[in-house]
Amino acid sequence: MRIAWHGHACFEVEGSSTVVLDPHDGRSIGIKTPVTRADIVMITHDHFDHNCARIVKGDFVTIREIVERNIDGVRIKGIEAHHDDVKGDKRGAVNIYRFEMDGVSFCHCGDLGHILTQDQVEELVPLDVLFIPVGGVFTIDGKMAHRIVEQLKPKIVIPMHYRVGGLSLSIQTLDPFLEEIEEEQVFGVGNEVEIYSDDLPDETEYWVFCP
Repeated sequence: MRIAWHGHACFEVEGSSTVVLDPHDGRSIGIKTPVTRADIVMITHDHFDHNCARIVKGDFVTIREIVERNIDGVRIKGIEAHHDDVKGDKRGAVNIYRFEMDGVSFCHCGDLGHILTQDQVEELVPLDVLFIPVGGVFTIDGKMAHRIVEQLKPKIVIPMHYRVGGLSLSIQTLDPFLEEIEEEQVFGVGNEVEIYSDDLPDETEYWVFCP
């Protein structure tokens, strides 16, 4: 399988099917417009920097709600969460999506704004790959992200939703998140990386994509 980052919270996971998560149009947030095609598009919430399915090419199924579905061998589970730490009163709800494809389990947290409940943890584990926001302000920050990593114990952590060059959103950079990680656990993987179920690490690794 292949994982590609299209900036912000938008990822493409290509295996037996191609899944695109939280597409944006690029221009609205000051970065490059994604060029991608999908069989399945998952949108965690209806904010402009996460819901731009129109930029994705292909005859795809769009998932926007809390569901449990099997689409072409991709097993999908949506779990309700919140965009803030006051049960959505400030910014509303988000859907966390857990999906399995080709023997690897993934979780995309969207704009998660709080520590997970025990019920949410039990819905998500065990887990191989975690896409987690770390930029703070509108989501959890790096310290809270580390607490969620401890809750879920994924094999691979992929930080997202942090400040990069050109991004017009006033959120934190990746640096505060990385400061608390041992250097030997962090791997720069460029813009895309191959991943196989047989090669998953025994200890948690942190994969950092380049914009």
